[in-house]
Amino acid sequence: MTTMLDEKDVLALGPVGAVAAVREALAGGLDPDGGVPRAIIPLAHGQGLLMPSESGGWFGVKIATVAPGNAARGLRRINATYLLHDSETLTPVAILDGVALTTLRTPAVSVAACLDRLRALADARGGLRLVVFGAGPQGEGHVATVRAHVPVADVTVVTRRGGPVPGWADRHTTADGAETAAPVSRADVVVTATSAREPVVDGRLVRDGAVVLAVGSHEPDVRELDGALMGRATVVVESRETALREAGDVVMAMREGSLTPDSLVSMADLISSRAVAPADRPLVVKTCGMAWQDLVVAVAAYGRKGGTPGERT
Repeated sequence: MTTMLDEKDVLALGPVGAVAAVREALAGGLDPDGGVPRAIIPLAHGQGLLMPSESGGWFGVKIATVAPGNAARGLRRINATYLLHDSETLTPVAILDGVALTTLRTPAVSVAACLDRLRALADARGGLRLVVFGAGPQGEGHVATVRAHVPVADVTVVTRRGGPVPGWADRHTTADGAETAAPVSRADVVVTATSAREPVVDGRLVRDGAVVLAVGSHEPDVRELDGALMGRATVVVESRETALREAGDVVMAMREGSLTPDSLVSMADLISSRAVAPADRPLVVKTCGMAWQDLVVAVAAYGRKGGTPGERT
């Protein structure tokens, strides 16, 4: 019988467990470029995504949908289901809540890539100051994941319309307000988790040594960060191939001449110390989301329930 992991079961792994799963997979030699690129399927009212991956005795696939019109209906913009198999028998062993999995693994990937920098900043500055563009699940998830690893002193959330202060933030301001510039210029960490198609951060304001986590887009003509920031930063990506195909922040900066393919640093190289990010430059972590990330976090969540390859539960 296939095990069902609902939202509570998946999230029980927690940010620390999810970050550890990502870092251990990359340190253990997982090759992000060795998998099958996800298929993005245009649909009448949005997109469908198929994300298969095999590694470490497991095969899994996430089926996700993105429906931009759902916000107006009071429904979730993203829906997803994950199916995990034992690689040897190809028997399905677990079905996981794919939305919870995405919510957990996306900030885990961001923090896994820059954990050493976050710890160095925390050692030097004490509690970190965060500015988060976007008040949705990924904005909240990134704050929770950073908090799980280093002290956080202050969180400013920025949205187009402002509004009430979320329980996970200290203040809420509007994106077009002049008051946004000061928090960004002081921030240790800037998170962009929006549906914007144009830059939401003035890259000139980001201080040297700050960390920028950009997760809002996976299309080559959509960006949250401008060329001014990308040109002066160390840019870390999950995979060079994926970034050059899907990361608009990267692709458009290259078109403008602010960035070159050779300057991109892979997560695997940074985590394994094959690459070094200078402390006197901003560190941009640009992620698009890849199938291997869902797989390693799904396996960790399933393992927490006592699952092992070949087990029939």
